[in-house]
Amino acid sequence: MPLLNKVRTAVSGGPSGDTAPLPLSRLRSALTLFFALDGFLFAGWVVRIPAIKQQTGASAGDLGLALLGVSAGAVVTMTLTGRLCRRYGSHPVTVVTAILLSLSLALPPLTHSPLALGLVLLAFGAAYGGINVAMNSAAVDLVAALRRPVMPSFHAAFSLGGMVGAGLGGLVAGGLSPTAHLLGLTVAGLVLTAAAGPVLLRHPSPAPPEALPAHPSAARPTGSRKAVLVFGVIALCTAYGEGALADWGALHLAQDLDAHPGIAAAGYALFALTMTAGRLSGTALLERLGQTRTLVAGGLTAAAGMLLGALAPTVWAALLGFAVTGLGLANIFPVAVARAGALAGPSGVATASTLGYGGMLLGPPSIGFLADWFSLPVALTTVALLAAGAAAMGYATRDRRADGGS
Repeated sequence: MPLLNKVRTAVSGGPSGDTAPLPLSRLRSALTLFFALDGFLFAGWVVRIPAIKQQTGASAGDLGLALLGVSAGAVVTMTLTGRLCRRYGSHPVTVVTAILLSLSLALPPLTHSPLALGLVLLAFGAAYGGINVAMNSAAVDLVAALRRPVMPSFHAAFSLGGMVGAGLGGLVAGGLSPTAHLLGLTVAGLVLTAAAGPVLLRHPSPAPPEALPAHPSAARPTGSRKAVLVFGVIALCTAYGEGALADWGALHLAQDLDAHPGIAAAGYALFALTMTAGRLSGTALLERLGQTRTLVAGGLTAAAGMLLGALAPTVWAALLGFAVTGLGLANIFPVAVARAGALAGPSGVATASTLGYGGMLLGPPSIGFLADWFSLPVALTTVALLAAGAAAMGYATRDRRADGGS
């Protein structure tokens, strides 16, 4: 079969094992762009949350309820996207959800009440949840075909897109209305989807791992559902922090520390920058420290950074805390998903990814409720608590290192 022959060629590679012929190299580039686009569009939304909160007259609790629309839409879609990917393929689903995400981004600034905001965020969340499941499904197939640990590079692209999106948002926050800004991002998203989408549509996903020749280091034990759930919870704990900083970081800087709108928006950009740097160096870090030490060190680093970011009395100290948090969280999610996959194959990846993205989406409304009951700085300390919990769980799973494989 032509595609299978190409996949087998890609697996063997050249003398160094690094060469992947077309279409796999083109698929990787196109898929990387979709990860970056996802982060770019999501960051464009989160840096305008303070302005849209003011526009709708929402309290912290009202905003938390509205943000719950993102979570609800995403959870429902995540349960369906796997089936859609199995029926139609992960590539077409990725393209369609990218279009829907781009279009839904223009809706929040058109609302003028918390209820209307929550309804449009339901659609935004549905598209966001769908594209993340579809992209990760496509990435799992491609990583298996390439036989190279390139998953961190896709997540680095997401973080890089978030950094660029947040940085752009910071530049235009003072002079461009949310409506004009997010409409411009909608157009950009549709243009980039039109550019990269045909590559995915012309080429189906590579053969699943079961169809590929065995690799000496690729032995995969059956594992237990309990162990997979542990790694899923680790992913959830750390993704909770990413979602919380995305939606509430700028508001914390602006509201609690009186930061300029541009500086407030730059907080998430700085967080995304350090997360991108951490993920770009993720492969080397894993080779040096191993998976367990990477999980533990990352969780403890993120916990310390978030305590500083949440409780610091000055803007610059809080920004430093955000940066340290991004560095700590960078590789925990990819490692947790990879270890779940090593234990239970594609179903393990799906379980951990769904739990992880659920944490990212459920974190923001939880922060909103806690901010109403206590204060926003106190609410943000839950990010540190969960990061420390992820480190503890990572340490507790150290005896499964041989089973999970590096």
